[in-house]
Amino acid sequence: MAYHYTESGLDNVYLVNGYTVHETKYGKGISIHDTEGLHNAIGELLVNAPKPLSGAELRFLRLELELTQRNLAAMLGSEEQTVRRWEKARTKAIPGPADRLLRVLYTEYRQGDGSVRRMIDRLADLDKVEHAEFRLHDTGHGWEPSDRVAA
Repeated sequence: MAYHYTESGLDNVYLVNGYTVHETKYGKGISIHDTEGLHNAIGELLVNAPKPLSGAELRFLRLELELTQRNLAAMLGSEEQTVRRWEKARTKAIPGPADRLLRVLYTEYRQGDGSVRRMIDRLADLDKVEHAEFRLHDTGHGWEPSDRVAA
């Protein structure tokens, strides 16, 4: 019997195998074998499916990308509230441009050269810094970052 894997946040994922059912003092428990591999497979199925992504699928991919709603909104050129609204409308399709860009981001994140991963990590750091001070100096051949103290 297939296991309905609702822990993914998606309503349509069933596992044929790759899990163990065990009894606990609280009832039946499930252990998933290779959760990371399972989530990668789900993500690949989502981005390659010939249908628009839903709000629930957007949320799954966003969490796999380890992005906040704020950072994903910035990458998509939308407002954080818009991403929140898309995710809340779990079964409704997200707009085409956001759908396409999210698919590209996820695919590059999982299979690319790491440049998207570095960009996503930098965006995640945006939430940690409230104020940044930039110091630059003229080298005679252009401006460069400087660790010199301003005079």
